[in-house]
Amino acid sequence: MTELPGTRSLWLDTAPAPDRTGTPLPPEVDVAVLGGGIAGLTTAYRLARAGRSVLVLEAGRIAAGVSGHTTAKISTQHGLKYATLAKTKGTEAAAMYAYTQAAALDWIAAATAELGIDCGFTRSDSFVYTTRPETVESLEREAEAAAEAGLPATYVTEVDLDVPAVGAVKFASQAHFHPRRWLLALAAEIERAGGTIIEGVRAEGLDELGGTKVRTSSGDVRAGDVVVATHYPVFDRGLFFARLDPVRDLVVAGPVAGNRPPEGMYLDADTHHSVRSYLNDGVPYAVVGGEHYRVGDSVDVESRYERLATWAGEHAGVHRVTHRWSAHDLSTLDSVPYVGRYHPASRHLWVATGFGQWGMTGGTAAGLLLGDLLTGRDNPSAGLYDPNRFDLRSAISTVENNATVAKFLVGDHLSALRKPASLDELAPGEAKVTRDGGELVAAYRDPGGELHAVGAHCTHLGCLVAFNNAEKTWDCPCHGSRFGLDGSVIQGPAVRALPKKRER
Repeated sequence: MTELPGTRSLWLDTAPAPDRTGTPLPPEVDVAVLGGGIAGLTTAYRLARAGRSVLVLEAGRIAAGVSGHTTAKISTQHGLKYATLAKTKGTEAAAMYAYTQAAALDWIAAATAELGIDCGFTRSDSFVYTTRPETVESLEREAEAAAEAGLPATYVTEVDLDVPAVGAVKFASQAHFHPRRWLLALAAEIERAGGTIIEGVRAEGLDELGGTKVRTSSGDVRAGDVVVATHYPVFDRGLFFARLDPVRDLVVAGPVAGNRPPEGMYLDADTHHSVRSYLNDGVPYAVVGGEHYRVGDSVDVESRYERLATWAGEHAGVHRVTHRWSAHDLSTLDSVPYVGRYHPASRHLWVATGFGQWGMTGGTAAGLLLGDLLTGRDNPSAGLYDPNRFDLRSAISTVENNATVAKFLVGDHLSALRKPASLDELAPGEAKVTRDGGELVAAYRDPGGELHAVGAHCTHLGCLVAFNNAEKTWDCPCHGSRFGLDGSVIQGPAVRALPKKRER
């Protein structure tokens, strides 16, 4: 068994941030941006620079959520994306998607240089490879479709990674960086332009009648426009919970044997293992991702981390894992993010969500698009990203996705009711969702023997949570909400904590 450290993101560990809690809530602003990740901060920066009074509300800490738990590749290469887009939406749509992602990459590069931001921005080629001969034809089609979409894509037969690759799609001159250093610098620029950023304040409700008002854990604020960039939209009026699929990818990082990290960025088309390098205080590191699973699935997450660490040692040269974390991703029904009006009737409520595994360019592209939409500038990509788009294929995907939710909603309840267990019998380190008296509870006994028990129904729509044995959290398999052992909300769409039950 590989010895692993506790779960902690390399990006959070190497980028301390000022405390923005306790700042008074302004009574009124032009734009309230909910969420301090890459989409929210990019949007806020663009609007603040355009002269709008901007408030950013972050329930946790800036750049410490999803954007602080990524592999941070800034790439227009999004798996085998372009052949599928060309087939399902047409070559013009594939070209428009490619254009917006490339524009996002170029904007980050230009802003980094213009503002003098030290975030380790580094150009690097990107590869999607396969070790399976039967996948080669798909890679060839992808290279052709991506090149037709205007991207620097070619098909190659070799990669600089210790894997038996038989083919790959190469995208030239992509990039990677330290995401939290980038976002903390962007936050400072927002404040320099007159914007306000408040941490530790959670949006709990929204009124759209008679003007837009956000109800928060620290009071109410009126806004001319509200942008919901909370990763998973926290207000259910757009029915996004029925149109998003939550998954988690695991990540490990550590120094590379012989100080020779891989020169490019790599993704296995079949297993989805990914590799990129990072220079951590002069020491070459590899950042390795993979072992994804649907949030809340009853899987042994700790064992998956061990498998990933073993793979990183064998194929990426990682001789010691110093950091490990997990990336939270949301995929849309057609694999194109939702960016624009929150619902068909909204005029001042906006959303950005569903970036899949590609939030660095996707979230940036969303911020650039929303910056245009909120300042009245035309943007030809608005129709492609419209959150209210609909087609038959999406309708079928909605039915399939909600069938999965129904399976968890009904099956998990039956399992918990069928096999009740006494909380007193839980051993140290053991967790269980079970019936306690007349209610279902989620209980965990820590290694010191203390019992932590909370309500087992997710406060979003009532699904039963499942235990994540690596991060010691309660995760909802239906829509991806995550809770701490004390019931506190770690990730939405839930905004209310799980109620505490008896502790002994």
